[in-house]
Amino acid sequence: MQQLTHLLIALTLLGSGLLHASESTVPTLKEVKRQVDNLSTSELKQLLEKQPDTYLIDVRTAGEVQTINEMIAAKNNINIPRGWLELRIAAAVPDKNSPIVVYCGTGQRSPFAADTLKKMGYQNVTNYDDGFFDWQEAELPVTLLNPAPDSLLFRRPQKVIDGVYSAIGATAPGGYNNSGHNNNLSFIISDDGVLVVNAGDNYLLAKSLHEEIKKLTDQPVKYVVLENGQGHAMLGSNYWREQGVPIIAHTDTVTEIKTYGEETLDQMRSRSRDKAFGTELVMPDQHFGTKRVIQLGSETIELLNLGPAHSPGDTMVWLPKRSLIITGDMAFHQRMLPVFEHTDTGEWIKTWDKFAALKAKYVIPGHGMPTDMDEVTKYTRDYLLYMRSKITEIIDNDGTLQDAYAIDQSAYSHLPTFDILAKQNAGRIFRAMEFE
Repeated sequence: MQQLTHLLIALTLLGSGLLHASESTVPTLKEVKRQVDNLSTSELKQLLEKQPDTYLIDVRTAGEVQTINEMIAAKNNINIPRGWLELRIAAAVPDKNSPIVVYCGTGQRSPFAADTLKKMGYQNVTNYDDGFFDWQEAELPVTLLNPAPDSLLFRRPQKVIDGVYSAIGATAPGGYNNSGHNNNLSFIISDDGVLVVNAGDNYLLAKSLHEEIKKLTDQPVKYVVLENGQGHAMLGSNYWREQGVPIIAHTDTVTEIKTYGEETLDQMRSRSRDKAFGTELVMPDQHFGTKRVIQLGSETIELLNLGPAHSPGDTMVWLPKRSLIITGDMAFHQRMLPVFEHTDTGEWIKTWDKFAALKAKYVIPGHGMPTDMDEVTKYTRDYLLYMRSKITEIIDNDGTLQDAYAIDQSAYSHLPTFDILAKQNAGRIFRAMEFE
């Protein structure tokens, strides 16, 4: 009782300003700034020109960044809110000798963040003292988090080759801020109509995509092909159904939608709220097995399912005359691939060999910018081979799930969603391989 009384007295004195026992141990902003190296706006500009690989750590909250919709443009620009810095920095910057510049909005939080990184052993840390708003006021390069702020699309369609376009989605998980547009919505314009790959995450997003297509061609949309049964591929189907466009999917995708479609719709409505307006679940109109060929004017389009991969019914769209393939979730490169409970990574690698045999020149993946086969091979097949080899070693040595979680995946730590997926992937591959 006496100890409690003393504690209450101490708290009362502290609240009244008469007791300052801990003040001397808490450094002020000025004191922290003296403990770290600081850069001005012009100095940061020069540094990024000389050392473009510098890591820029934006410690503003995710809400701030999304509201302002801009970050300083840099090759390695990463948003880690100040409160998460200690937990996430190792995955974002595995080499403690890498050059790092920390910034926030006005230079109030970043000095403390830079000081924290120094105490954690990072050797080359600098604070951008002026803050993001000075950079913005100086009209220096910024990256838009949502490049199409006046559209539900995360990005408007970009031309890949003549007649082939893709609206590249966010690499972050689908959510309200990106309207569920976190995958690629692609389309092929022929001299006898348009084929769209993926219906979109919701009715309004599908409508926004259609409006962009109409700006590029007077040709009508004649087909919509679903790459798989995930929500961002198929939930916009009822918009296209209203336009009289048939929806095509693989037989296994149809089964997925029948089984999980209502649950997926409910999740999207909860996440998207008003942006879910008008969205209803509809089933595909047509389905196919391993291959379907569509002749759209002079364009030969092959719908291919080469075998098990990421999701049941994974469908790719191949233009053999142009050596271009729209891979869906067969291939990843700018986003860490997720391993689901139903994903068979061993079969995915076997299917990959059939995919590679096509020798595509142009690759539009399910997520991320158009690229080539070398890039998607590095981040898809090679990642799967690496993980399976490491887990084979663990199993052969009677290792455990915890050993799988500890696999060094740092070579992929720069990929968005790494923090979410790395250990989850390791665990799921381990549990599956225990029974192979």
